Amino acid sequence: MFSGIIEKLGTVKTASLRDKAMDLTLETQFPDLELGESVAVNGVCLTVESCTPDGVATFHLSGETLSRTPLEQLKAGSRINLERAVSANTRLSGHIVQGHVDNVATLIYAEREGDSYALRVFVPQSLRQYVVEKGSITFDGISLTVNALHEGVTYHNQAGFEVGLTIIPHTWEHTNLSTLSVGDRISVEVDVFSKYVENLLRFSPNLGKATP
Repeated sequence: MFSGIIEKLGTVKTASLRDKAMDLTLETQFPDLELGESVAVNGVCLTVESCTPDGVATFHLSGETLSRTPLEQLKAGSRINLERAVSANTRLSGHIVQGHVDNVATLIYAEREGDSYALRVFVPQSLRQYVVEKGSITFDGISLTVNALHEGVTYHNQAGFEVGLTIIPHTWEHTNLSTLSVGDRISVEVDVFSKYVENLLRFSPNLGKATP
């Protein structure tokens, strides 16, 4: 479990695609990683397979992970958002993030406005029911607030909607957002509670009905 508050901006050392899988070696800046622990890499929960005292760690990505995330586009030198799993005494400054990516979104606008940055992200229509204005959403592992929603958007013949975001200077400087370009693909995870509510309503037809 994560909070969407990025701890380190790491760097990809090597990225090796092979047989529908991928091996990643990252310079994490975490000197005390443990084998088997979970780390959110651009919002994707991955398991540490090996690590060194200087913070170099390796991860294996299965074909399932590659099919549902944009991590296959990583290459040596790519900057990545990193967050270790929350502990019981961690302040939940963001929101509850699982690191289980729901789909791939696309950055379609990024401009500076005053001392902040205005972003618009295209999200596939299948996630529309889980996103609300002023609610939380996770892009590349960053817990962000939905400032605006724009309906009926088509991008490369795919139906969807736009999420408008305002990025403060600290977030811009301490995450990979400043390295992205318009057209880049990013991971998106919606608020898990909205999915649970939908599931409860779907499989509990009497939920909310008055008892006679």
